[in-house]
Amino acid sequence: QVQLVESGGGSVQTGGSLRLSCTASENTYSIGCMAWFRQAPGKGREGVAAIDRTGRQTYGDSVKGRFTVSRDEPKTLILQMNSLQPDDTGVYYCQAGIFRVGTGCSGSTSSGQGTQVTVSS
Repeated sequence: QVQLVESGGGSVQTGGSLRLSCTASENTYSIGCMAWFRQAPGKGREGVAAIDRTGRQTYGDSVKGRFTVSRDEPKTLILQMNSLQPDDTGVYYCQAGIFRVGTGCSGSTSSGQGTQVTVSS
Protein backbone atom coordinates (compact mmCIF):
# COMPACT_ATOMS: atom_id res chain seq x y z
CA GLN A 1 0.00 0.00 0.00
CA VAL A 2 1.00 3.59 -0.60
CA GLN A 3 2.34 5.39 2.46
CA LEU A 4 0.98 8.92 2.94
CA VAL A 5 2.01 11.83 5.17
CA GLU A 6 -0.11 14.97 5.47
CA SER A 7 1.14 18.43 6.45
CA GLY A 8 0.18 22.09 6.29
CA GLY A 9 -2.65 22.24 8.79
CA GLY A 10 -3.00 25.06 11.26
CA SER A 11 -5.29 27.69 12.73
CA VAL A 12 -6.77 30.53 10.68
CA GLN A 13 -9.60 33.00 10.95
CA THR A 14 -12.76 32.90 8.86
CA GLY A 15 -11.99 33.85 5.29
CA GLY A 16 -8.38 32.72 5.50
CA SER A 17 -6.50 30.18 3.39
CA LEU A 18 -4.42 27.08 3.98
CA ARG A 19 -2.50 24.78 1.67
CA LEU A 20 -2.35 21.14 2.68
CA SER A 21 0.23 18.74 1.28
CA CYS A 22 0.25 14.97 1.13
CA THR A 23 3.54 13.27 0.40
CA ALA A 24 3.23 9.79 -1.05
CA SER A 25 5.74 6.95 -1.08
CA GLU A 26 5.44 6.68 -4.86
CA ASN A 27 4.79 8.91 -7.85
CA THR A 28 1.25 10.27 -7.56
CA TYR A 29 0.71 9.93 -11.30
CA SER A 30 1.03 6.16 -10.93
CA ILE A 31 -1.78 6.08 -8.38
CA GLY A 32 -5.26 5.62 -9.80
CA CYS A 33 -7.02 7.87 -7.35
CA MET A 34 -6.03 10.32 -4.62
CA ALA A 35 -8.41 12.17 -2.37
CA TRP A 36 -8.88 14.27 0.75
CA PHE A 37 -11.48 13.61 3.40
CA ARG A 38 -12.05 15.24 6.76
CA GLN A 39 -13.56 14.44 10.11
CA ALA A 40 -14.88 17.03 12.53
CA PRO A 41 -15.32 16.34 16.26
CA GLY A 42 -18.44 14.28 16.84
CA LYS A 43 -19.15 13.93 13.12
CA GLY A 44 -18.66 11.26 10.52
CA ARG A 45 -16.11 11.22 7.74
CA GLU A 46 -16.80 13.63 4.87
CA GLY A 47 -15.29 13.42 1.41
CA VAL A 48 -13.72 16.72 0.38
CA ALA A 49 -12.11 16.24 -3.03
CA ALA A 50 -10.71 13.55 -5.28
CA ILE A 51 -8.59 13.41 -8.41
CA ASP A 52 -8.00 10.43 -10.68
CA ARG A 53 -5.20 9.51 -13.02
CA THR A 54 -6.81 11.41 -15.90
CA GLY A 55 -6.88 14.56 -13.81
CA ARG A 56 -10.64 14.55 -13.35
CA GLN A 57 -11.59 16.20 -10.06
CA THR A 58 -14.70 15.95 -7.90
CA TYR A 59 -15.59 18.06 -4.88
CA GLY A 60 -17.98 17.90 -1.99
CA ASP A 61 -20.86 20.36 -2.25
CA SER A 62 -19.73 22.29 0.81
CA VAL A 63 -16.28 23.08 -0.64
CA LYS A 64 -17.02 23.64 -4.34
CA GLY A 65 -15.58 26.90 -5.57
CA ARG A 66 -13.37 27.28 -2.49
CA PHE A 67 -11.05 24.24 -2.50
CA THR A 68 -8.82 22.95 -5.28
CA VAL A 69 -7.10 19.56 -5.43
CA SER A 70 -4.02 19.07 -7.59
CA ARG A 71 -0.92 16.99 -8.02
CA ASP A 72 2.54 18.50 -7.60
CA GLU A 73 5.12 16.25 -9.19
CA PRO A 74 6.34 13.82 -8.39
CA LYS A 75 4.94 12.59 -5.09
CA THR A 76 2.75 15.33 -3.65
CA LEU A 77 -0.99 15.93 -3.55
CA ILE A 78 -2.12 19.47 -2.75
CA LEU A 79 -5.37 20.82 -1.31
CA GLN A 80 -5.62 24.59 -1.64
CA MET A 81 -8.32 25.85 0.71
CA ASN A 82 -9.63 29.39 0.38
CA SER A 83 -12.45 31.32 2.07
CA LEU A 84 -12.30 29.00 5.04
CA GLN A 85 -15.27 28.79 7.36
CA PRO A 86 -15.63 27.43 10.92
CA ASP A 87 -17.49 24.41 9.48
CA ASP A 88 -14.25 23.47 7.69
CA THR A 89 -12.65 22.69 11.03
CA GLY A 90 -11.51 19.10 11.42
CA VAL A 91 -8.74 16.61 10.79
CA TYR A 92 -7.92 16.32 7.11
CA TYR A 93 -6.71 13.01 5.72
CA CYS A 94 -5.13 12.09 2.42
CA GLN A 95 -6.27 8.87 0.72
CA ALA A 96 -4.91 6.78 -2.13
CA GLY A 97 -6.66 4.00 -4.01
CA ILE A 98 -7.32 2.47 -7.39
CA PHE A 99 -10.64 3.94 -8.48
CA ARG A 100 -12.27 7.33 -7.94
CA VAL A 101 -15.78 6.98 -6.56
CA GLY A 102 -17.50 10.28 -5.90
CA THR A 103 -15.24 12.33 -3.66
CA GLY A 104 -13.19 9.33 -2.51
CA CYS A 105 -11.19 6.35 -3.65
CA SER A 106 -11.87 2.63 -3.58
CA GLY A 107 -9.73 -0.45 -4.03
CA SER A 108 -6.70 -1.11 -1.82
CA THR A 109 -7.08 2.26 -0.13
CA SER A 110 -4.64 3.74 2.34
CA SER A 111 -4.65 6.98 4.28
CA GLY A 112 -2.29 9.03 6.41
CA GLN A 113 -2.41 10.18 10.02
CA GLY A 114 -4.14 13.46 9.24
CA THR A 115 -3.45 17.14 9.82
CA GLN A 116 -5.58 19.44 11.99
CA VAL A 117 -7.33 22.46 10.49
CA THR A 118 -9.01 24.93 12.83
CA VAL A 119 -11.01 27.90 11.58
CA SER A 120 -12.12 30.47 14.13
CA SER A 121 -14.86 33.03 13.71
